[in-house]
Amino acid sequence: MNSVGMGQRPQNRRQQVVKFLWVGIWLAYLSAPVRDLLHGGHSDGVVVLGWIGLAAFVFWYFTLVVRAGRGERNGVVLGSVAVLAAQSTVLSLTLGREWLVLYVYVAIASGAALPFRLARWMIPAVSALLTGCALVVPGGTAFLTGLLFPALLGGFSMTGVRELIRTTTELREARATVARLAANEERLRLARDLHDLLGHSLSLITLKSELAGRMLPGHPEKAAQQVADIEQVSRQALVDVRAAVAGYRKPRLLEELAGARVALTAAGITAELPAEPDLDGVPEDSETALAWALREAVTNVVRHSGARRCTVELLRRRTLDGLLLELAVEDDGSGGPRGGPGGGPGGGPGNGLTGLTERLTQAGGTLEAGRARNGFLLIARAPVAAVPADVGSGA
Repeated sequence: MNSVGMGQRPQNRRQQVVKFLWVGIWLAYLSAPVRDLLHGGHSDGVVVLGWIGLAAFVFWYFTLVVRAGRGERNGVVLGSVAVLAAQSTVLSLTLGREWLVLYVYVAIASGAALPFRLARWMIPAVSALLTGCALVVPGGTAFLTGLLFPALLGGFSMTGVRELIRTTTELREARATVARLAANEERLRLARDLHDLLGHSLSLITLKSELAGRMLPGHPEKAAQQVADIEQVSRQALVDVRAAVAGYRKPRLLEELAGARVALTAAGITAELPAEPDLDGVPEDSETALAWALREAVTNVVRHSGARRCTVELLRRRTLDGLLLELAVEDDGSGGPRGGPGGGPGGGPGNGLTGLTERLTQAGGTLEAGRARNGFLLIARAPVAAVPADVGSGA
């Protein structure tokens, strides 16, 4: 498509031609001054000066209207309108009443190029100048009624068109901004998903590879079982990554609890996990956020803690903010490179826990992570929509 959208500048020569034609078609109303130059009985010198004056007026009018809305200072636009008004006055007083039509173009240019707070005064001022000039020019009063109304109507109509163009331009820019923000959010989502998915799976693959290496000399059957587990985990990781890229990956607490038991056992860590949790009334977003929190917490325990025991609790708690499902993961390790509450080196927040905070915030929940008395403690909370009968009981 080669059309020019409202509020858009021409992008190629054809669009420039279309815009100039659209503006130029209204110059047909200059037929009265043209007829006056051709058949008005003026001397040759006056005719030449008239053509020069008309050409200068049309050039200045085109320049002002075509560049309207490009951010020129109001003083520059006001000066340009004043030049048009001066040209109209000189030509009308010297050549006759047929040239009074130029004031209509001055009013339209004022509405098209000036903001409304200035145009609402400039358009009546131009109309008043038109009236005064018509009263001075011989026979001008006969043209006044036919020109005054188009000047006022055309000028104020162009203020509406200008505002519409400005609004359309702002809307187009806002849509572009929203598109950029959506793209950034999607990149962040994908980064969080890949970190959570691959961090957990690769940690488990590393552990099982080390186990298989230690078992190979004396226990080839057990080593083969570890290799089979590695294959299964890697295949599941591939499925999860594909699902994450497609945007459909939504982990479940039951699945993550089973995966946490496998990962902790493979690392030689005693796991204390809850029985099958009661998830009645738990929104999907809350369950997904808590499942990600469990996966990240267990991954950190396996990779960084050096712990011998890990306890996972899942409880419903009533708070001032309503009923919440609380996930607590505590280990007795030294914490390793997790450092501070966020899990990053030097005590700063790590990528995983930063992503969890974002996920839980989106679900209406909260995240706490830091040193506990015997190791490291992560607590994730997410809202529960409905209140089951056994409120406050452990899962």
